[in-house]
Amino acid sequence: MNELIQTLAVYAIPVVFAITMHEAAHAYAARYFGDNTAYARGRMSLNPMVHIDPVGTLLIPVVLYLMTGGSFVFGYAKPVPIDFGRLRNPKRDMAWVALAGPAANYFMALLWMLMAVVLDSLQVTEPFLLRMAQAGAISNLVMFALNLFPIPPLDGGRILVSWLPMKQAIAVSKIEPYGFFVVLALMGLKLFNYWLIPVILLTQASLQLLLSPLQWL
Repeated sequence: MNELIQTLAVYAIPVVFAITMHEAAHAYAARYFGDNTAYARGRMSLNPMVHIDPVGTLLIPVVLYLMTGGSFVFGYAKPVPIDFGRLRNPKRDMAWVALAGPAANYFMALLWMLMAVVLDSLQVTEPFLLRMAQAGAISNLVMFALNLFPIPPLDGGRILVSWLPMKQAIAVSKIEPYGFFVVLALMGLKLFNYWLIPVILLTQASLQLLLSPLQWL
């Protein structure tokens, strides 16, 4: 139980920020491209409370953590309501709105990794801060890779539908009602790691490359 409490304390702030920035980014992008649905419903906000789902964000991850000893954790936030038909160019702009969420996580991962570099340069040895910086980077890297998986309703699926010719896009979009079940099944069978781990490693490498000039300061 102590281990669970420590893990929750370390991950709480990074995960809440990761979810909030991800969903808010979708809302901001949707409004920019012409859809005010999320804005009208109060979802274009940096207030975590409007994005957190009590069951999907809090209960399910904790239960799965306890049941699997921390080897399998899954959760979700309240999806931002977007009426793609209201976008100025629905098929094209869908990709930008979908990409905004993972892009926010990419940026957040960069900031957490920057925090780790600064803490190291200042010779800060406080374990909680160091673990939180690591948790922030990991949380956002996982969200980035997970959401880019090319199956709707995940962001990667939306992007794929946007890029495909109309006939193929319609066929792929029909998967949406079953998309989360497919992802859960792949996770349960540990097949999802063949996507998740390479994407995380490549993304982490790109972030380290961006931060590499700081090594000379």
